[in-house]
Amino acid sequence: MPIETGTKAPGFTLKDQNNQEVSLADFLGEKHVLLVFYPFAFTGVCEGELCGIRDNLDAYQSDEVQVLSVSVDSPFAHKVWANQQGFEFPLLSDFWPHGAVAQAYGVFNDEKGMANRGTFVIDKQGVVRFAEMNLPGEARDQGAWQKALSELAA
Repeated sequence: MPIETGTKAPGFTLKDQNNQEVSLADFLGEKHVLLVFYPFAFTGVCEGELCGIRDNLDAYQSDEVQVLSVSVDSPFAHKVWANQQGFEFPLLSDFWPHGAVAQAYGVFNDEKGMANRGTFVIDKQGVVRFAEMNLPGEARDQGAWQKALSELAA
């Protein structure tokens, strides 16, 4: 089960598709974070979801909100995928220790060695304000994310 709303979000530092370190702490006090875990790059449902973010980036990312996506893929796989798909938000690698951040958020699938489809909205103080988890193959309702983000803005 994913961590619950109202709890402090576990901190992390992961490498993005440009092999640069990105930390949740980078945004504390500055921006809310939409944190999107997905199983694997180059897969149908994952690609559809991240393309949905890409195509509606203004609805998710702003001066007040940062999108961060996470999978167990390597930064090198993320680089190729980001270039192919035009993703302009961080694709973070939870490659090693394998799935440690997904485990901390309660969305790691031990049986399959990947993250389930976990989504979290984290406020500027680092508190989880929205949490959901879908299983592999189950696409998420991105309207719920937009609603959670708009509630933070109110």
